[in-house]
Parts: sequence; structure tokens; C-alpha cells
Amino acid sequence: MRILYVGDTDHTTTSRHRADALGRIGHQVTHLDMWTLGGVSVRHPLWGRIHYRTGYRFVQPQLRKNLRTSLGLAEAKFEVAWVNNGELLGRGAVEELRRVADKVLLYSNDDPTGPRDGPRFASLRGAFGAYDLCAVVRNENVAEFESAGALRTFRVFMGYDEVSHQPLLPEESLPDAFRSEVGFFGTWMPERGPLMVALLRAGLPLAIWGERWHRAPEWQELRAAWRGPGLQGRDYVKAIAGAKVCLGLLSKGNRDLHTTRSSEIPFAGGLLCAERTDEHLAMYRENEDAMFWESSVECISVCRKLLADDRQRERIRLSGMKRVRELHLGNEDVAASILSAVQTL
Repeated sequence: MRILYVGDTDHTTTSRHRADALGRIGHQVTHLDMWTLGGVSVRHPLWGRIHYRTGYRFVQPQLRKNLRTSLGLAEAKFEVAWVNNGELLGRGAVEELRRVADKVLLYSNDDPTGPRDGPRFASLRGAFGAYDLCAVVRNENVAEFESAGALRTFRVFMGYDEVSHQPLLPEESLPDAFRSEVGFFGTWMPERGPLMVALLRAGLPLAIWGERWHRAPEWQELRAAWRGPGLQGRDYVKAIAGAKVCLGLLSKGNRDLHTTRSSEIPFAGGLLCAERTDEHLAMYRENEDAMFWESSVECISVCRKLLADDRQRERIRLSGMKRVRELHLGNEDVAASILSAVQTL
């Protein structure tokens, strides 16, 4: 199948991982970088923030012009145009894609109908009805997308990448810099600081990799646990492999009941210790494939038990690795299911 892929094409992003997965399962993929189409102003330190807060309304004329130019150079007809996230693309831009593609689908890995980001997704929300299919990762999004004009929605779970997140190979070393007792890999969010401080005050040896932690009100206490900015590529996998316990935290603003970490960590060979939710419990057997908790007190207790029992940790880690593969949440499987759904329309 000939697929036009519109999204972030940086090799470190989950968007690029999905595009590469489409190629691995046999499709011919042409990439268009969404941010390049938006013009230089969307990446400008000041104008980028303005566009973010005005829902990218003011970049639509330039974006449509750049899109027409790029599609003219492509000189090809596509069976599917796949838009990843799509926050920059208003309805007019999606209609431009329809001129060269039989079907146009949106994969929305964010929460554009949720309350957290205000007007950021205004252009995208106005374009829901221009897509043949909208694939979403939250139950709430199904009804909300349809209320906002989406023709059809398709619920999928967030997953891992079969190549980028594969466990360490025999020839790959695990430097001490990536070893930890309790590891967390993610960006600072207001609800995360108090939890991390509680773990540290309880004496748990915590290691944090991620962005914006210096903004935390608790930064002075967290500074010693912060190992550095967010990890990419094999460094991310090495940190998962090097942690005895991997914390899985949710974004409350994004209404998460699971995240990409929920599947990336077990797939890469880590032990997932995450917030207890209905979706996590549907994915994994508690105390068998993963460990769950509801409060900082319970999290501290669970982590202490795991750190004290090497045999239990290894049993759960291996069971989680097996279970996540049974769920078929890899990019290749999820992409195939989305394409199958759009082809039936």
C-alpha cells in the first residue's frame, strides 16, 4: 500500500517509530514532516508559543501552501494519508491531503478533547470531520471526537516499538550510569514532584531521567535523584534494563489510564510498577505481570518489597515481558489494525 505519512519525522519520536513500522510491514511510505510544513514560525521561541496558545489558526494559510507544494513534488497518488497527532492541520489542510489520497486517517496519541491544553488543538478539533477515521487512545475521546464531528473513531492502546524498544542485545553493554534501584523516565508534572519527594523521604534510592524537573517546587530535594534529561534510543532501553523497579506514572491532565511506558517498560525487559487503573489491570495480572499502587504510601511499600526480593522481581519481570507480547501492542500490530479498519470503510 502507498501511504503518505504526515507527522514528526525526527527519528527519536514515537511518530517516526510508527512511520517506520508501516514500512516494516510492507508498505511504501512517503514522509512529510508536519513541523516543516507549518513554517519556521511554529518552532520560533516566541511565535511557537503564540501559535500553541491560538490553536495554530494563523499558520493555516502557510501550511496549506507548503502542503500543496510538497504534494505537487510528490507526483503520486496514495491509498492512505496517515496524519500523526495532527495538531497543526486544520480542515483545509486535511482536504489538501484528500486530493492525493483515497482515505485520510488521524492517529491521535494526545488528548485534544481534554481540558489540559486549552486552545492548543483548536485547528485539529475543527478538522475531525474531514478524516475518514480517527484512531484514539482514550475511551473518553471516542464520544468526544464524534460529538465534535468525527465520522468514525477507532480505539487503540498506546504501545511499544518492536525495534526501538527491543531488549538489550548480547553485544550491548549496560554502563553503571544507567543502573538504578527505582527508576523513573519522564517529564516533570505538578502531581509527580510530591510523590518523588515522598519516596526519597522514605529512604528509597530513586533515579529520575526527564525534562523540566528543575521547575518543580520540590527541586532542592529532588536534585540529587535527577540523573539528566530525557533518554532516547538505546539509552532509554538501557536505563529500563538497569533499573530494578521502573515506575509508571500517569498524566492526570491527559486523563491517562495507561501510557506508552505501560508497554515499553515490560517489552524492553523492565519491571513495571505503576498506578493502579482499570486499563492497567486489564493489561496485566497484578503481582504476576506487574505491580500496582494507588498512593505514595502503597508505592513505597511495594517498592520496598520488590527491592528486598530478587527472586520475586525476576519472576514478575519475565512474566510481564511475556504478557505484553501476547497483547500485540507493538507499532506493527497496531498500525496493521488501523489500516484494516480504514480499508473496510
